[in-house]
Amino acid sequence: MAELDVALIGAGGIAQAHLPAWTALGARVRIYSPDDRAPGLADAFGATAVRSREEAMAGADVVDVCTPTDTHREIALAAVAAGAHVLCEKPLALTAADAELIADAAEAAGLRLYPGHVVRFFPAYARLRELVRDGALGRVAVARFTRTGRYPTWSPWFADPARSGGILVDQMIHDFDIARWLFGEVVRVHAVQRGHLTAPAPDGSVATGTAVLTHETGVITQVVGVWAPPDTPFRTTFHVSGTGGTTGHDSLASPGLRVTGAGGGAAEGIPSGDFGESPYTVQIREFAAAFAGDGPEPRVSARDGVAAVRIAEAAAESARTGRAAVIERSPV
Repeated sequence: MAELDVALIGAGGIAQAHLPAWTALGARVRIYSPDDRAPGLADAFGATAVRSREEAMAGADVVDVCTPTDTHREIALAAVAAGAHVLCEKPLALTAADAELIADAAEAAGLRLYPGHVVRFFPAYARLRELVRDGALGRVAVARFTRTGRYPTWSPWFADPARSGGILVDQMIHDFDIARWLFGEVVRVHAVQRGHLTAPAPDGSVATGTAVLTHETGVITQVVGVWAPPDTPFRTTFHVSGTGGTTGHDSLASPGLRVTGAGGGAAEGIPSGDFGESPYTVQIREFAAAFAGDGPEPRVSARDGVAAVRIAEAAAESARTGRAAVIERSPV
């Protein structure tokens, strides 16, 4: 694989998950963050901290956007204007219109854009994709996905829907993306959300979201998200039923899966575990090969990122109005 010159924008939790993957692949990485965390992160991994975003992007092959969601549009468009490919953490943008704008700009410039939908790279979900694709479950009728973690009080922007979109957009977009990846386009969403949904959020805050997705294939998917009190263990589950059988997964049954932070030495809210290889490394290797022109198309595309935001936006609309939201047939 060709050596890549990478500008990593941001030095928070998700940057701490991305950087080891880039360094393992031999990339040259420059880090810029408007706070004071870039030098420490750079020193830990042999990268270089720089003093401006422009300095980071100058000459970069790839810009890796690891900043709060409300900044994604501006930074991603700046990266495209600088002639760089883009890896942008999920969600691609706060709105489907902005996500589509970013995707269109990258396409018009002949550059690659990939959203950080890392759950597609977790072994249990990759295996589920194989089972569904190969027809091992027969015709799937219903599926349920859950995702529970402690309320993200370590970064107050998460609880501010103007910056993150809230639980429906920030957390549950992972499972919206997985549902669409497995069962096809979503045409209707009915969602509710409850709990503490504004910043600043005190310790002990709880927020929940539930969405029922109707796919054009006829499959019905339920997605449940929970931001819970501090002592709540990180947990994901799925249960899928079809005419040929059922399958399920519970991350708590895998003792290697954990979310560490603060005294644990890893990023807050970032799942880790004994996967054999970090899903973040698997993801970035696929993207890096495509960026370098050395590999096949990755399992997630820019248009997948747009579609996931569209589903999340519809869920937020439904929760706000109390009525189901209809999604027009996606052009993806």
